[in-house]
Amino acid sequence: MKVLKSAGFALILVARARVEHTSEEWGIEIERVELQDIILPENMKRVMARQAEAERERRAVVIKAEGELQASAKLMEASSKLEESRYGYALRTLSTISDVSQDASNTVIFVPTEALSPELLAAGVAAKASRKESS
Repeated sequence: MKVLKSAGFALILVARARVEHTSEEWGIEIERVELQDIILPENMKRVMARQAEAERERRAVVIKAEGELQASAKLMEASSKLEESRYGYALRTLSTISDVSQDASNTVIFVPTEALSPELLAAGVAAKASRKESS
């Protein structure tokens, strides 16, 4: 066993290749080469830490996106279930209002659901635009 006191990584790889080549000529098969007590320079440690953090952040973004995809699929499924019932959306709305009203710091403003229909909202936007044009 040879001990390399202080050597660059490239030098270690060259030494390993030489040992493997020489041993093959002698009919010896090397199963593994171990590097022990490796001391990395501080700047290399910082680079490795940044790389590890970037990888953790990437994984977190992927996990969050997968969760959002699953949530959207469940919301679509719930929406189609609510559409099957005549009063499904009304019951869900009442349930949501009940949940929100549990906290005294929340203020609930009741708006007729018809006022939120796409047709009325579009009409309101068109009326606002025509008022701006006439001004």
